[in-house]
Amino acid sequence: MEKKNIDWSNLDFGYIETDKRYVSTWKDGAWDEGRLIGDSMITMSECACVLQYAQTIFEGIKAYETVDGRIVTFRPDLNAERFASSAERMEMPVFPRDRFVDSIKKVVKANAAYVPPYGTGATLYVRPYMFGINPVIGVKPATEFQYRVFTTPVGPYFKGGAKPITIRVSDFDRAAPHGTGHIKAGLNYAMSLHAIVDAHNQGYDENMYLDPQTRTKVEETGGANFLFVTKDNKIVTPKSNSILPSVTRRSLMHVAEHYLGLEVEEREVYLDEVKDFAECGLCGTAAVISPVGKVVDHGKEICFPSGMEEMGPTITKLRETLTGIQMGTIEAPDGWIVEI
Repeated sequence: MEKKNIDWSNLDFGYIETDKRYVSTWKDGAWDEGRLIGDSMITMSECACVLQYAQTIFEGIKAYETVDGRIVTFRPDLNAERFASSAERMEMPVFPRDRFVDSIKKVVKANAAYVPPYGTGATLYVRPYMFGINPVIGVKPATEFQYRVFTTPVGPYFKGGAKPITIRVSDFDRAAPHGTGHIKAGLNYAMSLHAIVDAHNQGYDENMYLDPQTRTKVEETGGANFLFVTKDNKIVTPKSNSILPSVTRRSLMHVAEHYLGLEVEEREVYLDEVKDFAECGLCGTAAVISPVGKVVDHGKEICFPSGMEEMGPTITKLRETLTGIQMGTIEAPDGWIVEI
């Protein structure tokens, strides 16, 4: 299979249209059989539910070329579970988990020429999503839905290495108590857009959101979970009902315990204890783990001992081990790597 003529080493993290995408429609109480199509455009009513009331959910997955030339994806079964949870919370029909994984395989296989070669630092990003498509003017769920999957080759999230970033404690809330923070709904990300633009305008890379009820506990950023390293090298991640359960974060916790022999703990993390941690990282599909060098709490700087020049030693080991598992240089736990 011949690769597309793309400058793989200079790809941005952006959208490039590929040859095929998958689509399946829910109508009259059932999903159709689904198919691969070539047309990247979507036609819908001006009154479609997704346009009026934001009834949409999504996932993010990557496909890689491993060191031995195989094309694989990473733990799509967990994305299928989270997608199902999101659908249930948003009054949408659940797309069957086995069909979800199968659709990922079909789309990646159909666009195999766009999977970047091993060693370039680039990957094929896979975006499954679902939305209400029939006209809805009264406030109620749609009755017809589309499930779709597209792909796009993307460059590494950090060009030239992952340098520590500076984040601020946000005055905005990411999620409401008992709201939708624990699912991957488009509306959550829409609500965070003003906060992230404001953070960038103030010179910060990201926001640290606190729990919306007491505003004393660390939750997450707009698109990633937090992971902290204590000074005695224990891995701690915040626990909350309004945090999105990151596949990457859960995988890193397993790597920490079972590959690196570290103690791990998921618990409530209070803002006033952040100053006592040795390292901090943000976990997500796009960057795997992003180092945080500094947190600014309304003018008060919290600087981690790992500094602003390079990723801390424990977070470095976590990142190298997980990416090694993904790329095939380190043996993976059973079921983590799905070959296309």
